[in-house]
Amino acid sequence: MDFTLSERETYFRDRVAAFIEKEIRPRQHLYHEQSHSGERWKVIPVIEEVKEIARAQGLWNFFMPPHSGQSHVDDTFEFEGTQLTNLEYALCAEEMGKVGWASECFNCSAPDTGNMEVFHRYGTREQKEQWLRPLMDGTIRSAFLMTEPAVASSDATNIETRIERDGDHYVINGRKWWSSGVGDPRCKVAIVMGKTDPEAKRHAQQSQILVPMDTPGVRIERMLSVYGYDHAPHGHGEVVLENVRVPVENLLLGEGRGFEIAQGRLGPGRIHHCMRTIGVAETGLEAMAKRLQSRVAFGKRISDHSIWEMRVARARIDIEMTRLLCLKAADMMDRAGNKSAQQEIAMIKVQAPTMALQIFDDAIQAHGGGGVSDDFHLAHAWASLRTLRFADGPDEVHARAIARHEFGKHADYKAEAARDFSSGDMAVSR
Repeated sequence: MDFTLSERETYFRDRVAAFIEKEIRPRQHLYHEQSHSGERWKVIPVIEEVKEIARAQGLWNFFMPPHSGQSHVDDTFEFEGTQLTNLEYALCAEEMGKVGWASECFNCSAPDTGNMEVFHRYGTREQKEQWLRPLMDGTIRSAFLMTEPAVASSDATNIETRIERDGDHYVINGRKWWSSGVGDPRCKVAIVMGKTDPEAKRHAQQSQILVPMDTPGVRIERMLSVYGYDHAPHGHGEVVLENVRVPVENLLLGEGRGFEIAQGRLGPGRIHHCMRTIGVAETGLEAMAKRLQSRVAFGKRISDHSIWEMRVARARIDIEMTRLLCLKAADMMDRAGNKSAQQEIAMIKVQAPTMALQIFDDAIQAHGGGGVSDDFHLAHAWASLRTLRFADGPDEVHARAIARHEFGKHADYKAEAARDFSSGDMAVSR
């Protein structure tokens, strides 16, 4: 088994890392000044500035699926990115995760990444021209409206938003929340999941449809906070859809195919989240190690106390193990397809945020009172990471899939145990 990165994998990872060090990290102070002054929901100039530099250098749209993931609708490849594999992109995503606003500089931030893949795989030519092209150009943003406040959306079959045919239009009624991206003034289109046929089979009731954000009846009722942070300028909103009418042409792929689209969208997105999370975890470990060596308590550096040596060692071990599992999942997706990698995707989706949260919890502890303030940005990072235990499916759903797979491997034991039990009963009765 060879763990050596290929020349191409190393090339793109190192280019992204070098760009971050040269163009993004030195502008951190500008980002914080601009993002924390004036209107909260706005376009941040320094990001737009760096986006132009990245695009000029060809560091743009890394995540778009390579040719093997061609559209269901046509066989053209006009709408392409850099054509990285999942494994190649995963390495780049880890580097992007080390600076919170880096992903957008490469036009690689959620939910646009997943939405662009939906357009690429399932959109018509007209839908691609209208929405995918400006998304790939980085001139607009988008949203994904799936989760609802009134039901347990961890089971997406519970979703109640209705999408009803009325002549040449569909009429949409429902309430969504945790609608990522709706606070950005550039957000122009949302992909909405709802029911077109409540009487159909359980996983054929749902459909996905395109809703321009300026359509009458679309109302952002409020922006939601995450552990007290508003997450501007991107943010998450609660959105009401009241008698929203859109043309029938806005339906993606066809009625009843919402789950098919969701699975095509969420698999790669989960890997993206997890690799960025590993990058974030690296920053948490770095902050912890530096702090522990800079402070003295009870006559020696805090880093020399054995409990902290154990915590730092555990952090490094966990990061390395998690990275290997994530790269394995990405490699399986490339080699055998998303469906074959379902178990690995589920495992890494549970493992990555749990691992990173523990590291940041320790890092906050190492910083004492400073850790819970916003002076070191650890508290904000922890709050963002904590949401990933819900995003793209809660831990419990993924753990259920992992466990059921394990039970399935040993299903024959149930029959064997029943036979043994029956034989034992007969022996006793005799």
